[in-house]
Amino acid sequence: MPDTIRQVEYFYMLVPDKVGEAAKALRALRDSGINLLAFSGFPEGRRGQLDFIPADAAAFKSAAKANKWKIVGPKRALLIQGDDRVGAVAEIAGKLADAKINVIALDAVCADGRYGALCWVARRDFKKAAQLLGAQ
Repeated sequence: MPDTIRQVEYFYMLVPDKVGEAAKALRALRDSGINLLAFSGFPEGRRGQLDFIPADAAAFKSAAKANKWKIVGPKRALLIQGDDRVGAVAEIAGKLADAKINVIALDAVCADGRYGALCWVARRDFKKAAQLLGAQ
């Protein structure tokens, strides 16, 4: 099965760097019936940044508003999925590098013979990156 590459919208919010902040947000989304295609959390200065890639952006925004979250977005990223193989992510990174597109961030994981990756590039490079990779 060939890789699938999709353009996705993501949102982020900054939270206190305290135990349980991500769990609290994820539980709120679960309780609101929000399905996430991906989630990433990491330190940002003295705070934490939570990135949400929802299956339904409108439903996510509604849930964020109901929870009184200060979210930023939508912004765009590329969601890549495919059968795991040696060098799968290297192929993606190499194509972008060869086209002189700087990757801001790239997260990848594999499970049960499949892999998934999230790729962030600068706004000015997004359309070019999406076309280069054949994103839907």
